[in-house]
Amino acid sequence: MASLAVLAALGGTTSAAAAPAAGPGTDAPGERHCIVGPDGGERCFATFGAAVEAATSGRVDDLPASARAAAGDDGFRASLAGEVIQGTFFEHANYGGSSLTIYGPQPCEKDGWVNWQYDLGDGWKDSITSVQPWANCWLWLYPQPNLGGDRDGPFKENTPDIGSFMNDRTESIGFS
Repeated sequence: MASLAVLAALGGTTSAAAAPAAGPGTDAPGERHCIVGPDGGERCFATFGAAVEAATSGRVDDLPASARAAAGDDGFRASLAGEVIQGTFFEHANYGGSSLTIYGPQPCEKDGWVNWQYDLGDGWKDSITSVQPWANCWLWLYPQPNLGGDRDGPFKENTPDIGSFMNDRTESIGFS
């Protein structure tokens, strides 16, 4: 099993300028929208759009106003097909609050195995409530590091509320 990243702590994050005042379908002030890639380095931005643009190296820059708006935008989801974003995880139900977007070297394979794993940093442990899988990935949520404990999933499509079993309990994520 390939390891996407083992540890990423918020201590090394980079922040962008403060977000504008929130309106319908926009990011709220104080939210952080972070990305982490195969190198394990986490970077945070004031908006979901800036995070996705950075995660795709600028290939996707025509974004909905917020992560919540992106969840229901079929055109946006289609624009990411085949990209390397593998999953986005949200602090609140209905894709609200801060977000963590994880990307890797390629889409997930459907071979019956967890292809990538990620252990959440201290700033993200026990805080996930909704998820969006990308790039052919199914998401598995675990209550302990290194894919330990009983898992929940697979989450194969946008899930606005992961349910009480793993809500605010996730410490590691498997991508299959």
